[in-house]
Amino acid sequence: MEEAFASALLISIALALVASVLAALAVSWYFSRRVQRSIGNVADAASQIAAGRYDARVPDPGLGGEFATLALTYNRLAERLEATESTRRSMLADLAHEMRTPLATIDAHLEAVEDGVRTLDDDTLDVIRDSTGRLGRLAEDMAAVSRAEEGGLDITLQPVVAADVAAAAAEVARDRYAAKGVHLDVQLADAGQVRVDADRLAQVLGNLLENALRHTPTDGTVTLTCRRVDRWVEYQVTDTGEGVAADHLPHLFDRFYRADTARDREHGGSGIGLAIAKALVEAHGGGISVTSPGPGHGTTFRVRLPDHR
Repeated sequence: MEEAFASALLISIALALVASVLAALAVSWYFSRRVQRSIGNVADAASQIAAGRYDARVPDPGLGGEFATLALTYNRLAERLEATESTRRSMLADLAHEMRTPLATIDAHLEAVEDGVRTLDDDTLDVIRDSTGRLGRLAEDMAAVSRAEEGGLDITLQPVVAADVAAAAAEVARDRYAAKGVHLDVQLADAGQVRVDADRLAQVLGNLLENALRHTPTDGTVTLTCRRVDRWVEYQVTDTGEGVAADHLPHLFDRFYRADTARDREHGGSGIGLAIAKALVEAHGGGISVTSPGPGHGTTFRVRLPDHR
């Protein structure tokens, strides 16, 4: 009986061991296939993105939190790449459009001079200079916004009186406002000091005032204010101009972006001024925002910078 028991026990252990090994192999094969399939999906999606198909996405493999996080992170990366590529194409198309008009003007006038239709007089030279100047400003604006977004600008921070910077920017813009017949209302409270590069901050406020003037009709009003809000210094530029539809507001600081009504090309400008303003404000550790009740009801830009204490 002992021999039979020992033999049966040995056989049972052997069968259990074989069954365990087979079960382990089966489970390992099943999960390895699922993992392999999931990795294959990621590799396939990566290949599609490398080929320029940025809409490729990876489904959740259902293998636990780590794999779900991997799929989610990969899909977010694909979405960012898709958005970046879309922005790049749009920017190149807009840049080509901005360059096409002055180049066509120069080419047309030079051709007219060559054909004898026009003479190379002062009027013709003025038109050509205006067109080359527009191309030069476009190149400078593109270089400026690129340096600002990449943190390559030379910014010297020092404490200045917050209201003085706003007053100086208003004084520079006052003649242009008077020429168009737009009233510039300056309301400066004692906001203390702010640690900034005064020239760069003046450039920001100048861009905002220029943008407001461009979109405010004659007899309209643009209000520039400076005040303290908690531990921030807030500059605000409010106009009574065209206003902006709600769906355009999130994109106003994009390069070359123009809303159909408030940023039409007929108003002039390169479409980069607000992008430069945003990059400069963020380089100072602040923020810029825009609100508008809608078309025909004006626009308000707010710049907030940390105060200096």
